[in-house]
Amino acid sequence: MSWLTSLAVYFVIWWITLFIVLPIGVRTQAEQQDITLGTTESAPQKHNIPFKLLLTTVLAAVFFGLYYVIVSVFGVGFESIPRIVPNFSGR
Repeated sequence: MSWLTSLAVYFVIWWITLFIVLPIGVRTQAEQQDITLGTTESAPQKHNIPFKLLLTTVLAAVFFGLYYVIVSVFGVGFESIPRIVPNFSGR
């Protein structure tokens, strides 16, 4: 696997992980009973973005490590998926 492919895969894993991590620990203004004028009551009270970005980076590195081991060490790839659709090409 080339470094560019690895970087692209890590980038995709990082974004998916970010969307998983973002809602963790969010308390809304309605739950805190401290609604700021001009915002909806479902808006988060505290974002804690730096912690979530760090957690996303660490988790994405772990997930990428698992992916790398599965692909590079065990050799599992798209060719390993069994063909379900019949081959109509005549070969």
